[in-house]
Amino acid sequence: MVRARPGWRPDKLRDQREAHGLTLEQAGERLRIVAEQAGLKSVPAAHAQTIWGHEQGEIYPGPDYRRAYCALYRATEPQLGFRNPLPGEDAAAFALTPTSETRNGAHVLAVERALHRIAPGTAESDNMMLQQRIMDAWRRRHTGGDPHRPTIVLVGGFAGSGKSEFARFLTQLTGWPLLDKDPLTRPLVEQLLVSLGSDPNDRHSEMYRTRVRALEYDCLMQAAYANIACGISTVLTAPFIAEMTDESWMTRFANRCRSQGVDVSPIWVQCDAESMRDYITFRSAARDTWKLANWGEYIATIDVETRPVVPHLVVDNRMGAAISLADQARLALAEVRA
Repeated sequence: MVRARPGWRPDKLRDQREAHGLTLEQAGERLRIVAEQAGLKSVPAAHAQTIWGHEQGEIYPGPDYRRAYCALYRATEPQLGFRNPLPGEDAAAFALTPTSETRNGAHVLAVERALHRIAPGTAESDNMMLQQRIMDAWRRRHTGGDPHRPTIVLVGGFAGSGKSEFARFLTQLTGWPLLDKDPLTRPLVEQLLVSLGSDPNDRHSEMYRTRVRALEYDCLMQAAYANIACGISTVLTAPFIAEMTDESWMTRFANRCRSQGVDVSPIWVQCDAESMRDYITFRSAARDTWKLANWGEYIATIDVETRPVVPHLVVDNRMGAAISLADQARLALAEVRA
């Protein structure tokens, strides 16, 4: 039996397909193309039978399918009937069918809508400033010139929150280098764990926390400091849970950056536990084996209301809302370049 999902309305998905004049076979083919363009891995097997199952409510689409549907139809998850809208999420942002007028400048609007997911997490935070910087950096990739100081964007959040996806989106828009903790440090961390007699995929034991984690983050931050010394705007992504909740650590980091004329913009990616589990399950990373096998124990250690202790920004990615908009912006930009 299919598990009940609040707000799930399969008929809306069918309505969108029919409004676009697509057969099940045509929808499947376009879905595969969109998934390939967005770098989604699990959708190339989109057959008519699968889409029919989604539209009839027999199968609830997984995370990548939902992202692909949203990108294909230029719609949000609530508009496609996958869930109820989040507070403040505009469920009437799109018409059923695109018009020639909406396609004019659609790539700019798509980027702006995706960036509007960056909201103040504290009263002192200026989300509009960072949004404008990112938009300016995107435009300057073709026009040249930069009126702003360099900035370091810290993108943090729990495992599976979507922080890496959002950080990649910012990098694709701005051209700023991306420093992602996992690919940057994983080979070193795995060998160090083996040398200590542990599992190379250990990310939960006391030994990892006390003997490895600090070195892992030190590698990431040393790479960041190299860019800071050159005045290069950079996007860093890692959980940053201990760091962003440590006021002294954040203050020292901000002071070091500002002493070299570089600003700091912390972003916390907010997500719900169920969506995080979906993302972690889908990516099938060896380092997540323990989390999935001991989900109850793991999730009990997480407070989804955790926030940085310093002025920061928030991206609300509950139920994949922010990443879906980022996907649509990528595809809109690809159409302009084509």
